[in-house]
Amino acid sequence: MERLFQALKPYPPDQWHTVFLGDLVDYGLFGAGALRFARDRPNSSVLLGNHEVALLWALRDRTRLGWWISVGGQLHDFEEIAQDGALQTWLRDGPALMKLRDGTLVQHCGHDGYSRWFDKTPDPITTVNANVHELLNNGGEAELWDVLSAKNVFAQQPLRLREYLQATHCRRVVFGHTPHRGREPEVYHDGLAINFDGAFSRSHRKHAGMSPISASVAPLNFLS
Repeated sequence: MERLFQALKPYPPDQWHTVFLGDLVDYGLFGAGALRFARDRPNSSVLLGNHEVALLWALRDRTRLGWWISVGGQLHDFEEIAQDGALQTWLRDGPALMKLRDGTLVQHCGHDGYSRWFDKTPDPITTVNANVHELLNNGGEAELWDVLSAKNVFAQQPLRLREYLQATHCRRVVFGHTPHRGREPEVYHDGLAINFDGAFSRSHRKHAGMSPISASVAPLNFLS
């Protein structure tokens, strides 16, 4: 949590809109605290990540608890969040996709798998979020896990990226989930896609100490 406080200190909420890209309960020791901090921070948005899906799945079906712990969940977080119905409701109601005022699409992973939920509507982002909420509330966590766990394909497939941006009516996409190795968010294809996963957590068994804070936290206008 101290690293999170340090990362956001230069960006006071009365001056910056903060977007959390999900996976606040991924290997860190204070997942419940991180969720509450992100929820309560003014002028902030929080996207659903695959690890939040795994947590909600385990909360609905206790037979999934061991699996959730095996992918980085903490038992004390589970027990604490299990007693916090308001936090669970907030998680279930959160968006999977978001379009910023400048036309930037924000999502958890660098993949176009969200397109399975477009349904040929004029507002694909709203449609995706409605489908995600339907799945979360009707035992569809397995499908959500598959989509939100997909690796970054945008870095190597610019045509696929451009088609996805056209379908979502967005000018670029920002995401996390797949760690990069840079000291700043990794920019692809002249800024059409930006990866903000710099392995922020110091607790991840594979990526601990991988990158500085600046690899995961930065203003979008700096990267435009």
